[in-house]
Amino acid sequence: MTHSVRQIKLGAFLMETGHHVAAWRHPDVVANGGTQFPLYRQIAQTAERALFDAIFVADSVAAQTGPAAHLLARSDRLEPITLLSALAAVTERIGLVATATTTYNEPYHIARKFASLDQISGGRAGWNLVTSDNSAEAGNFGQDQHVGHEARYARASEFFDVVTGLWESWERDAFLRDQASGIYYDPAKVHPLNHEGTHFRVAGPLNVPRSPQGRPIVVQAGSSETGRELAAQTADVVFTAHPTLAAGKAFYADLKDRARNHGRDPDTLLIMPGVFAVVGESDTEAKEKFDQLQALVTPEAGVALLSRMIGNFDLSACPVDGPLPDLPQTDSGQQSRQKLFTDLAKEGQLTIRQLYLKIAGGRGHHTVVGSAKTVADALQSWFEEGAADGFNVMPPTLPGGIDDFARLVVPELQRRGLFRTSYSGTTLRSHLGLPTR
Repeated sequence: MTHSVRQIKLGAFLMETGHHVAAWRHPDVVANGGTQFPLYRQIAQTAERALFDAIFVADSVAAQTGPAAHLLARSDRLEPITLLSALAAVTERIGLVATATTTYNEPYHIARKFASLDQISGGRAGWNLVTSDNSAEAGNFGQDQHVGHEARYARASEFFDVVTGLWESWERDAFLRDQASGIYYDPAKVHPLNHEGTHFRVAGPLNVPRSPQGRPIVVQAGSSETGRELAAQTADVVFTAHPTLAAGKAFYADLKDRARNHGRDPDTLLIMPGVFAVVGESDTEAKEKFDQLQALVTPEAGVALLSRMIGNFDLSACPVDGPLPDLPQTDSGQQSRQKLFTDLAKEGQLTIRQLYLKIAGGRGHHTVVGSAKTVADALQSWFEEGAADGFNVMPPTLPGGIDDFARLVVPELQRRGLFRTSYSGTTLRSHLGLPTR
């Protein structure tokens, strides 16, 4: 790590109109904000003024489906690499992280797009490597059914090897572009990949120069057993969901141990759980904000959210005030998230209604509702007690949620010496304290 004083890392996780499932219905929210570039520009510049490490954009390559899909936002969204390329032109320092699935993409495409984003932004790009957990995506790519969990992760592991291999195509000083001699690049400093594996055959080299930061940051979000192993081997940053400090600490220790077992310095694997933060001038005001959002959740929308998040099972025929039914382990969705929600329901003896309200904002991530002090206390506790190196902040609404966090929480963290007061570098790797590759 390059920073001598350990400080919290912060990502701004932007989800269209906000993370709460009813955010789009809030009177202060622009309902079509997920497709409005001027709004994204405003939000990105707010996060940069607040010195966030990065903005983080999720993605799905399918619209919402199911009987209640028309009640949910997030069926209309901008393609994230296109969006971040535009935001690179209106920001200067903040990192730009986009989700791209390994299930329904090809490695050369992904390597080229993120290498280009890194060039455009001057070394601020990051790739959130995911396997698709939305079974509806299969039909958009000529598949009759979704790829199973183990097969998705086997493809993802090889996909990572190909992408990072392509990013190594050119040595840093390979391109001479010597107009006098007529030599454009040194052929001794180009390295074709010539990969032949189970899933891919890719010759290379990549037709984009080496990244300004060596290679873009790789973020990994899986928390199943297979996902943890992939993260420990491949990731610079792990984005994860844990509702309690105890669960966060157990995950943190496990990932750091796995990194050591793979011969890595555990300090080069940053754990950044999501935090759904509703911030007010006081605890009372924050609770009022949260209650207002919760009141906007219809049963149909709540059940649709839970059905999707618990593994693509249709719960619409189940009584909302009855218990969660026993479900088989999902093969098409997120196994770790299914277990999390099932455990929440059992431990709290929650009905379906109570469970969907519990996840309506954070979808299983840690939820904090309160003043700047209350939120900062929670972040400090997780950071200092070994549950996090930083956080992916999930604003309940946009732009209001990020405005509140930037205006209230960031100064409180700075007063405690837990967060930077200026950027010390220009690349995402430098912000995160990770070595240039």
